[in-house]
Amino acid sequence: MPDPTVTPTSHAIAPWPAEAAARYVAKGYWEGRSLGSHLADTARRTPDAVCLVDGSVRLTFRELLSRADGAAERLRALGVRPDDRILIQLPNCWEFVVFTVACFRLGALPVWALTEHREHEISGLLAHTEARAVVVPDTHRGFDHQALAAKAVAAARTAQHVIVAGDDVWPGHLSLRELIAEADDPGVGERFDAAPPGGDAVVTLLLSGGTTGLPKLIPRTNDDLCYLMKRAAEICRFGPDTVYLAVLPVGHGFVNTGPGILGALLSGGRVVIGRSPSPETAFPLIERERVTATSVVPTIVHRWLEHRAAHPGDDLGSLRFMQVGAARLAPEVARRIKPELGCELQQVFGMGEGLLCLTRLDDPAEVVLGTQGRPVSPDDELLIVDEDGVPVADGEPGILLTRGPYTIRNYYRLPEVNARSFRDGWYVTGDVVQLRPDGNLLVVGREKDFINRGGEKISAEEVESFAREVPAVREAAAVALPDPEYGEVVCLYVVPVAGQPVQLTEIHAVMLDAGAAKFKLPQRLIVVDALPLTGVGKVDKKALRADVARRLTT
Repeated sequence: MPDPTVTPTSHAIAPWPAEAAARYVAKGYWEGRSLGSHLADTARRTPDAVCLVDGSVRLTFRELLSRADGAAERLRALGVRPDDRILIQLPNCWEFVVFTVACFRLGALPVWALTEHREHEISGLLAHTEARAVVVPDTHRGFDHQALAAKAVAAARTAQHVIVAGDDVWPGHLSLRELIAEADDPGVGERFDAAPPGGDAVVTLLLSGGTTGLPKLIPRTNDDLCYLMKRAAEICRFGPDTVYLAVLPVGHGFVNTGPGILGALLSGGRVVIGRSPSPETAFPLIERERVTATSVVPTIVHRWLEHRAAHPGDDLGSLRFMQVGAARLAPEVARRIKPELGCELQQVFGMGEGLLCLTRLDDPAEVVLGTQGRPVSPDDELLIVDEDGVPVADGEPGILLTRGPYTIRNYYRLPEVNARSFRDGWYVTGDVVQLRPDGNLLVVGREKDFINRGGEKISAEEVESFAREVPAVREAAAVALPDPEYGEVVCLYVVPVAGQPVQLTEIHAVMLDAGAAKFKLPQRLIVVDALPLTGVGKVDKKALRADVARRLTT
């Protein structure tokens, strides 16, 4: 039986210092209100405006709020309470938006997972969050998510419900379609209005790449997340005329909060759900719905440019700007966006932990094409240091530390990781950057040991741990291999047990058998006699990256 005890998230949140918190309130950054209340206010200002489009589904703000409040009430009847966690693993669909808003109205915490996550990640997330429920599709792209969820929930200590999107809902599971029907009682919204969570309450737990492979959890409060999205929406000039196309996977914070889906809704705009980022899907949506803004990663930019060259007649005239983030965009590709796609480029550098940097829509071309933007808040603080924590000279590259009104001060229930990642109130990002005199950042690389495959952060340590499970592997080290489509893929160096051959398929089999996401699979295997070591005996990843570069040029 699941453990009925709920451990609140609030005690695990390191608060901002009283002086800083008072300053953020005085400046109007923190409003002391819940995200659910803000969304309800927007919905009631223009109840008949269409705010959510997914294929033939077109919901007005009134319908969105009614469905969200109805779902919140039904969740409460199931025993879900404020501060309970709910794991949401859905593909891009209108149901994701409605259910997420329902969580905000109830005060439950949505935890957005990726559809690529498998048993390894889902079971780990259920255990760490102590989630009460998991929301999944019945199947997606040939994979049976309902079966995975049933197995994971049965083994979890706290999880009680499997909520299923689709027609094939197993006995004992709950239909998402029925759960998010419009409210039976038109007065239910007033009851949620009367007792909203506070501004300092946690509103969601976002996922971040983990040093052990499982994602770290980022506790975001109503105050800090609402401020971030409203400020980003202001810079992006979001308003009632905004039509935002969501093509990135909705499990990512970028597409939801940068300002994204939620920022568009808060601004009274319209969200159009793209089931795929392919140009064959996205371009007709841009034309039909008169999309004005979207967010993509560099791999998608490449595909859109190629398609545009072959189909110059597609009408993209409504598209005002395109955000590009999650991985660095090559300047030569950035230069092609405006002349070939006809829209402005906005470069984005951000992280679920907080700091968001944007180029502005009226910045000169040199800034837009050659930098990753500057912080959205005047109270964002940046500190750039060397490996010893000493501030670098102006303009020199170094490791970025940051703090501010929407940057967290600790991860959720990870004291050992917190000790490494937070220093005197500063978040140690692990990104290596240069700060220009004009305040814009150049992202040079990263200190953290991750491979960034098209915006998906892959822990090198996790891949190495899986590789060492292969009997013929004695040592393993994973590094990034440059890739024209994904930016980076996983390259794995292994030292074999004497006399034993190692095949990439063996490593893939171990990872897949463990339920790891497919995007983590190494794409290239290099067998060596020994791994290079630093002076203190650690694997010299810098030397391995240099070796990869040499192999690419010979």
